Amino acid sequence: MSKSQSLLRKSHFLGTKIRNLRKRNHLTMEDLSARCMRVDSESAPSISYLSMIERGKRVPSAAMMAVIAAVFQKEVDWFLDDVPEVQAITPEKGRRGGISGMALEPSFLFSQDILQIAIPEMLSQTGITGRQFAHLLIRAHQEHHQNHFPDLERAAEEIGMKRMPLAVEDLMDIAKGMGLSIKWIDQAPQDVMDEMGVTSMQLITSFFEPPSTIYVNKRLKNVPIRLKYDLAVHIGHCALHNKDGLKSVLTTGRSQISASEELGTPASSTVNAQDILHAWRDFESSFFAGALLCPKVPFRQLLDRHGYEIDVHKRLGISASVAMRRMTVVSPYPHWHYFDAYAPGKLKAVYRGNGIPLPWGNMRQVQDPCQHWAVFRMINEPTQGTSAQISILNVADEPRIYCCESIKVEDLAGNNHVLCAGIDLNPAIEAQGGDSSAIASDLKQACVDKGGSVMIPRAIRNDLMSVAKILNINWIERGIENEARLICSRGAACPRQPSCYASGRAECEQPS
Repeated sequence: MSKSQSLLRKSHFLGTKIRNLRKRNHLTMEDLSARCMRVDSESAPSISYLSMIERGKRVPSAAMMAVIAAVFQKEVDWFLDDVPEVQAITPEKGRRGGISGMALEPSFLFSQDILQIAIPEMLSQTGITGRQFAHLLIRAHQEHHQNHFPDLERAAEEIGMKRMPLAVEDLMDIAKGMGLSIKWIDQAPQDVMDEMGVTSMQLITSFFEPPSTIYVNKRLKNVPIRLKYDLAVHIGHCALHNKDGLKSVLTTGRSQISASEELGTPASSTVNAQDILHAWRDFESSFFAGALLCPKVPFRQLLDRHGYEIDVHKRLGISASVAMRRMTVVSPYPHWHYFDAYAPGKLKAVYRGNGIPLPWGNMRQVQDPCQHWAVFRMINEPTQGTSAQISILNVADEPRIYCCESIKVEDLAGNNHVLCAGIDLNPAIEAQGGDSSAIASDLKQACVDKGGSVMIPRAIRNDLMSVAKILNINWIERGIENEARLICSRGAACPRQPSCYASGRAECEQPS
């Protein structure tokens, strides 16, 4: 019997298995076809042929079946047996990931009227500014929607026509076509103190002034990646908000200032409607800028071709920050997180599509932050290049495996900071039919036995390598080659034996 006849005879559940496995890994037919092309372009199925296979109207050749199996890191026989395995591979319903909330009971105490009265008093008591509270609301909104804002994507695509890459001249032409004029100013970095009492350098890079003028710092002439971002943000502000008279100020540095502060009005310690409006529109314009510089489909295809390497930003002439933030949006895998961290413990930008606990506070200085997070180590070490790390972290008393890629950069004001993009691997392990809780528990115990970090055992290594290849993220493979580390969200919950804080080891002391 030929191989093709054997495939035909055993193909009862073939299409269903491929479809469910594809959806479980959050891949479109286009994604799967492209992945197959990179394995073997001659034997890869087209999108239309793949559709017919999934609907049971075509049976793939042996060579094509081998390509599909290679993409999903399965044996060909897995697709051809007579076991449907519906429960194991049926796509999950409901939310795509993200943070979880809490039940608010009795509900009448959380009505809009009561909250409007209570929140200003709460902020006054805790010392949280209205602007900080606005950013917290926006972050929760991002995470609730898994960072997907189709209306902002469409607005950017209409203006940029999905072109990639865009040059400075392209953005200048777009701005001029919208009736905007660009003027250059000369401003130097200045010392500022943030809400934590930490002094750092800050630079105003540009601002929009009604009705139609963008003022740009001359320093950006030598930094085209930042110049493109600033122009894209202001284009977004004008496209989304119709040049409505609000002054939009862009800065770089550890701290952020609002337009009202730049104009001499101190940040409000209560809920101020203008603070919240400014913060929301700043977010919309920043998201728009990312979508304009990295349109969703072309950027996703670029990332897929290059295994989600951070250095794809160089090909587009954009910053690593823009590229990493866009990864969390365009990837078919939803369980991402992103940090932009400044020493000694300031999170300037946060996204937690997988609900990962924060390594430290971004409103208050945390007294016992875990020093084993990659962002902390890179801030406090003279590290060059990128650093992939596999970490084990307890979330709601369940160990989870994370992988992140971090890069140390310097902003235009001269401050060092670390950008970190990462993913939660547990859902990917489950999508492969693995027991993520058991694997994470075994890896956690191996780390505990070795004092907190360990070279990944062979069996777990094979499981993780299979997931890395399916996700097509190169830095997961690099992380597997390094030691896995136990981390915690706070020192009081340190899983190491003995505890970092109890032992007083120098490696876990507070950063200076």
